[in-house]
Amino acid sequence: MPSNAIEIRGLQKTYPGGRSGPAKDALKGVDLDIPAGSIFGLLGPNGAGKSTMINILAGLVIKSAGSVRIWGFDQDVNPRQSRAAIGVMPQELNLDPFFTPRAALEVQAGLYGVPKSRRRSDEILEMVGLTDKAEAYARTLSGGMRRRLLLAKALVHQPNVLVLDEPTAGVDIELRQMLWENIRRLNQKGMTIILTTHYLEEAEEMCDEIAIINQGSLVARDSTVNLLRQLDARCLLVVPETAPETLPDLGGLEVTRRDNGELAFSYRGSELTANAVLEAVRQAGIVIKDVRTEQANLEDVFLALTRSR
Repeated sequence: MPSNAIEIRGLQKTYPGGRSGPAKDALKGVDLDIPAGSIFGLLGPNGAGKSTMINILAGLVIKSAGSVRIWGFDQDVNPRQSRAAIGVMPQELNLDPFFTPRAALEVQAGLYGVPKSRRRSDEILEMVGLTDKAEAYARTLSGGMRRRLLLAKALVHQPNVLVLDEPTAGVDIELRQMLWENIRRLNQKGMTIILTTHYLEEAEEMCDEIAIINQGSLVARDSTVNLLRQLDARCLLVVPETAPETLPDLGGLEVTRRDNGELAFSYRGSELTANAVLEAVRQAGIVIKDVRTEQANLEDVFLALTRSR
């Protein structure tokens, strides 16, 4: 097993302009390593370049410059080996409506050159909960079942790296839990998972490390824990004995009243300590009944890193 499942150096993609406008730089020299065996989050706002990067990894889009190595294979030198090392579950439900799930997996396995003796179609269908639909036409499947079939198709050639592009977009809670149980199980067996998602709480819970892309550039890449530590914003929540009629003016310290009666005091950890905030609250004549801190979440980090760029 290589130390990095993916190694990207100077990756650029420029889409030529035309009548609709000038040329667009979708990726602007991105350098990124994704450790083998990890669950890695690739986040960014719409139009940031995530889909372009995934399509380049999958061999569906030709890069303008740079290099990509997948599981140790250079995409330009060993295109077949690099493509065989990766499986992609796309966001779009691109399924042939006249194929059954079993037939779809058999065709996909054939495209990857998997011998019939090594195909695991029934095993994969059981894993994604489609055994009872193995002979049903894809057009009769529900949206959630079609998304399960997309995952199954991505696994037919037993890839070392699995890319999930918005895998739980528009699915119900039960299917989301089933998908993540399968993903954790695959990761425990050594498969590297790359996840893009707009559900930031999902990335916060699932991912070991996260990269954030904005306007074609890499703006952050670190462990999920360290990214959360980067945010300087702090919030102290105070439950007063008696709710004040007006919010106190604490000299620039932002104060808001929550619907449950709590007073939220927002400050920067680099400028104030929690003890200093509490002292200011006492000086304002507020008797504290209870107090707690509120931790930053990945959404706060995401907005902080992308809003100003």
